[in-house]
Amino acid sequence: MKNIKICKKECDPDPARRENKQRHGRSSFWMHDPDLIFSELKLKAGDYFLDMGCGPGDYSIWASKIVGNSGMVYALEKWQDLIDDLTEKVDLKEFTNIVGIVSDITKPLSIEESCIDVYFISTVLHSLDLAKDSNMIFNEVHRVLKPDGRLAIIECKKEEMSFGPPLHMRLSPEELENIITKYGFEKIDLTDLGYNYMIQFRKN
Repeated sequence: MKNIKICKKECDPDPARRENKQRHGRSSFWMHDPDLIFSELKLKAGDYFLDMGCGPGDYSIWASKIVGNSGMVYALEKWQDLIDDLTEKVDLKEFTNIVGIVSDITKPLSIEESCIDVYFISTVLHSLDLAKDSNMIFNEVHRVLKPDGRLAIIECKKEEMSFGPPLHMRLSPEELENIITKYGFEKIDLTDLGYNYMIQFRKN
């Protein structure tokens, strides 16, 4: 999982912006236009949003402002220090709808069945051994999503670049679709984010 830290720092081609992100946490958030991402996610007040591999929590905090007090954001991250930092940030800003949880994407989740509207994973999957872990990952995604829930994934494009993960680690949208549709999902959307892309699925 340590490769997650590398990608979330290095996927951004702008050295100054990358350095700024390194000072305050591991995040791919500021590579993209958050308004574009969240308009494509179609979050609304009252939704339940799960941010897997949340890093410093930028996506979680943005989502919390949309779902409001009638919704909930579960921010999951393997690293205790990041959850501690996010919890401190949430307390200082008096957010009441974000719950930080130490969790490993390759293990069962401490989330109730059929309660999540959007399960979100940003620049995480390329660092995993999906041949070994996809059963656990996507069966758990399917379990926690509501019947009309959606899975949204951001990944680095499978192109040679001078930054980010090497080509052999990158996952194309077609590769993700071939894996994920085996677990009871169908692709519903693909959004070009520049250096990255976002692909969305729903239960079929």
